Amino acid sequence: MSEAAIAEKDLGNAAYKQKDFETAHVHYDKAIELDASNITFYNNKAAVYFEEKKYDECITFCEKAIEVGRETRADYKLIAKAMSRAGNAFQKKEDLHTALKWFQRSLSEYRDPELVKKTKELEKNLKEAERLAYINPEIAQEEKNKGNDYFKKGDYPTAMKHYNEAVKRDPENAILYSNRAACLTKLMEFQRALEDCETCIRRDPKFVKGYIRKATCLVAMKEWSKAQRAYEDALQVDPHNEEAREGVRTCLRSNDEDPEKAKEHSLADPEVQEILRDPGMRMILEQMSNDPGAVREHLKNPEIFSKLMKLRDAGVIQMR
Repeated sequence: MSEAAIAEKDLGNAAYKQKDFETAHVHYDKAIELDASNITFYNNKAAVYFEEKKYDECITFCEKAIEVGRETRADYKLIAKAMSRAGNAFQKKEDLHTALKWFQRSLSEYRDPELVKKTKELEKNLKEAERLAYINPEIAQEEKNKGNDYFKKGDYPTAMKHYNEAVKRDPENAILYSNRAACLTKLMEFQRALEDCETCIRRDPKFVKGYIRKATCLVAMKEWSKAQRAYEDALQVDPHNEEAREGVRTCLRSNDEDPEKAKEHSLADPEVQEILRDPGMRMILEQMSNDPGAVREHLKNPEIFSKLMKLRDAGVIQMR
């Protein structure tokens, strides 16, 4: 290794730190002239170009550094450094896909922990950008209409394909989840249908059909208490909805047919079992059995209220 070349590199480094990039180039060029086989000189010159925002020139010298590094069997960390710097340059040029490829190449040479994090973040951002770029409400409407046509024909698998595409094209549209839930119910995929109903309700809590579709699905599963609650939620949104009113009546009749069997089914629910195992809830239930008026105080606590409603729906307790 040429001592004179190293001396020039050191002078270049000193100028770089002072942000005297013109002088840094002069010294790095001289170092390369004295020793063209040292990857570090090319890496350093690429760094200067990067600071000058001359990203194309930076990339050129990164590629030269890699070429020289391969020929001289340089330390893989130095080759990885050239690759990651090229990636940084492409990122500055907003060519993110190419930047990602360079980062991945760099990591194949050396898994720098910081670059691993940066690469994961870039992958996440690219995926999200692609998702957002795919959104198109007009195409979503077209796909929904096609799905509706196939649904009416009874071709539920084909309808599903169109509903899936509609959701991808407009993921904030509550109606699309409702339509897909109806299709999933026809396909007897009740758990997935329930998930779509819940998403529909989260997207638009005032969309009454979301609650009714949820109830319909629960009825098909013979979850009468849960279905009744869903119909009651629908009536909270639209007190005059006749389908929800009739649904409540149907659930009450069905529950009355075999209340012990319904209760046994509800007690198998892991969530109900967990509530009943809670020492605090057992104490509250005992207090309520001794003093029915105590329930009013407990209903003020949102968490306890939610658990009591769950037990009520399961038929474990009676509340009026």
